Amino acid sequence: MRRLYQGLLHLYPAAYREEFGEEMQWVFLQAQAEYRIAPLLRRATFSAQEVLGLLSGAAHAHLRSLFGGDDWLRHRRFNMRPQYRFPRSTVFLMWVILAGVVLAIQKARDIATSTPHEVMVAWKSLPLFLLLFPALACAAVVAVWGLLFALHRTGMHRLDGVQSWPEQK
Repeated sequence: MRRLYQGLLHLYPAAYREEFGEEMQWVFLQAQAEYRIAPLLRRATFSAQEVLGLLSGAAHAHLRSLFGGDDWLRHRRFNMRPQYRFPRSTVFLMWVILAGVVLAIQKARDIATSTPHEVMVAWKSLPLFLLLFPALACAAVVAVWGLLFALHRTGMHRLDGVQSWPEQK
């Protein structure tokens, strides 16, 4: 499988292969070592995923080099892994956004059912709402981030001790 992997790496553009080839091989060997004692079906699944990943990655790298970016591939789903999880802070931010949408809907209902004089009062309070709500949301985000930072749970702290490449001897 290692020789096949090395052979398939030659499908990538030369510049890409020079920059990332050794690291890709190292990561592959580490992952392959984890599957070495796995049952045959798991090893076959791993091998198939790696081959398909290399083929799609090579095609993606060539298209990116031809078109100068990957904006045209914005909605691709084949790179997503089922093990991916959102950070906990994302859930909190989604709740903040939901609260903002619910408040906006309620404000629109109040405006729709009010008299013209009440509408003018509502429109006068709208700029305050548009300034106050984002400010409160930003303050909440800063507070949560500060708490995560104090607990050493930010991405910066998680990646602090990670060595991305083996030491040169």
